[in-house]
Amino acid sequence: MNDDKPLEGLVVADFSQGVAGPYSGMMLAQAGATVVKVEPLSGDWARTLGTMYEDHCAHSLVVNLGKKSIALDLKSEDGLALAKELAVKADIVLESFRPGVMKKFGLDYETIRKENEKVIYLSVTGYGQDGPYSDRPVTDSAIQGFSGWMSITRDENGLPMKTGMVVIDFMTGLFAYQSLLKAIISRSVRGEGRYIDCNLMQAAAAFQSAKIIENHLEGGNPNVLYVPAGTMQTSDGYVGIAVMREHHYEALCQVLGREDLLTNPEYDNREKRVQNEKPLMAELRAEFLKKTTAEWSSALTAAGVIHSPIHEYKDYLDNEQPKAVDSYRWVEHDVVGKIPLPRIPGFDSFEAGHELTHSPRTGEHSRDVLDFMGRDSETIEKLLKSGAVQQF
Repeated sequence: MNDDKPLEGLVVADFSQGVAGPYSGMMLAQAGATVVKVEPLSGDWARTLGTMYEDHCAHSLVVNLGKKSIALDLKSEDGLALAKELAVKADIVLESFRPGVMKKFGLDYETIRKENEKVIYLSVTGYGQDGPYSDRPVTDSAIQGFSGWMSITRDENGLPMKTGMVVIDFMTGLFAYQSLLKAIISRSVRGEGRYIDCNLMQAAAAFQSAKIIENHLEGGNPNVLYVPAGTMQTSDGYVGIAVMREHHYEALCQVLGREDLLTNPEYDNREKRVQNEKPLMAELRAEFLKKTTAEWSSALTAAGVIHSPIHEYKDYLDNEQPKAVDSYRWVEHDVVGKIPLPRIPGFDSFEAGHELTHSPRTGEHSRDVLDFMGRDSETIEKLLKSGAVQQF
């Protein structure tokens, strides 16, 4: 387990829900910070993203690793007072509500900063704090459409395609985490806190910077970078190829037994292959149907052609390469049982039974957090009986 904890001693009040904010908070926890996840009594709505296992799902398992959960009723006087105390005493505050929501509770940056000048406060939104779209409800797929993401991946009929996971949510969480680290370093040098607006729209655009610039320079979405490239159906599955250079193309044609495609005047250089992509790909796809994925992969590997079988997740977990570099560990979770947990780059692997490998139930650590806040046992029991706080 990663015992290098550069953020040890920092306290994070994580009010965020969903994926992006909680994912950044999870990485803060893995780096050593004490992350208190402040949830409503019903739990973070991200616990319902997909198949539920009691009050967990796969997404909530991942984005809450290593956190302490306290469930508070912010509509109660005591619950709101505890939330404010957590925010004021925290080094970092995370939230992911629509602009203005935290201000209604007195938990916004300006209010907290009056009592804690050094607080680092991060807001995750869909479109940002200002502008005509700032109040719009947002999902990952909405930003995939809005940002141009879907325009560059289309099916055979030209229909824009959505990525099969909440990729922009996770991407925003990564940008949020790096922004928080920058703010932590800045505070250690200048002694000042900071407000960070990290929204899904900007994260999606930043990630696509090269494609946005390319689109501008070429007056629209350009042709593919090189041909042949893409997915080829085999007799029993699929293989993806990426033939970038002339010697790669020569090797591919030799593997396929189609040396005639080397001298064909429509395909004998990169520019012609890009221009005549559709007929060339049709020729190649007909050949790939003649053998299995394993047979083609073996031949392409021997010839030095860049490719990969199109794996499902089980194939990835069974493959020797991820195992060779300790890319994931099997761990036991008290709710869902044994699960494969991929390692975060830059961190050591997760270790079964370690606190940083545990994802809390809603309010699982309410008593512990109240004790951490200096409440005695009698006060804790009163808060629990009042309903202001809920203990799992």
